[in-house]
Amino acid sequence: MHIVYVSDGKAGHRSQALGLFKAMQRQYTSTVTFQEISIDDLPVATLLSGVFSHQVKAIQQVPTYIFGVGSHTHFRVWLLGQVYKQAKTVILMKPSLPVAWFDYSVIPEHDGMAASKKILITQGALNPIVDEGRHQMGRVLIALGGSSKRHQWNTAKVLQAIEQIVEQNPNSEIILTTSRRTPKAFLAELKQLKNIEKVQIFPVEDTPQGWIFEEMQKAEAVWVTEDSVSMIYEAMTAGCKVGVIEIDRLQEDRITASIDLILNKRLVSTDINIQGLAQPTLFKEADRIAKSIVLDG
Repeated sequence: MHIVYVSDGKAGHRSQALGLFKAMQRQYTSTVTFQEISIDDLPVATLLSGVFSHQVKAIQQVPTYIFGVGSHTHFRVWLLGQVYKQAKTVILMKPSLPVAWFDYSVIPEHDGMAASKKILITQGALNPIVDEGRHQMGRVLIALGGSSKRHQWNTAKVLQAIEQIVEQNPNSEIILTTSRRTPKAFLAELKQLKNIEKVQIFPVEDTPQGWIFEEMQKAEAVWVTEDSVSMIYEAMTAGCKVGVIEIDRLQEDRITASIDLILNKRLVSTDINIQGLAQPTLFKEADRIAKSIVLDG
């Protein structure tokens, strides 16, 4: 099996594609190979020519599946599907083109699409994480985001939540990290917080690639600010108890609705004590989707 991933260069989109690829590796008994190719290396004119020649020079091996994430990739994925007609096309989001143009569309539940043979519904975006079963009792990770188009960072609210988490979990080892969206002035204010000496602080600038995923494997519980939706689902996939730190919402939309949905289902919680958080559930969306695709194929 060979997978060609048409990439728009965005890390979050690549994470989804890698999540499905790795899950298909786990499902398939033979070798599964993967080629990532930028949309810049797939000019539309070249793809149109390839429809007639039945090949594209940039494609190293005839694909079994063609993945695309990000609206700029959809037309190219469809064209590649016309070049390599035996390949199955997979869009990992609600397509910007008709669903019927693709073999599979993997769409988050919050987009409100009905499931069908071609439409596979997920809770949240896929990711490459698996639960490695290395969680340490009493180990806590706090992961902070920042302002986004739907959230406004509220320093006072976040500081209060951190202070409460520290107070309510006195015997826990607490690790805290920021993101590139966290306001630069926040760390100085954080260091004035009561009992902050109990918290190990790792600014995002000081953490190597993959650091936070490794911390999720070791944490019993992860608290995440609600703007960091993908990180909430990553922590769930890692098998952690997950707490949501609420910040101010600028708008209500399908993304905020997805957070409300998992809160209402008690998959995650706004509690500040480890004991009050929901027990981890078996959350293996990438494996479930991969199984559906491989079995159908």
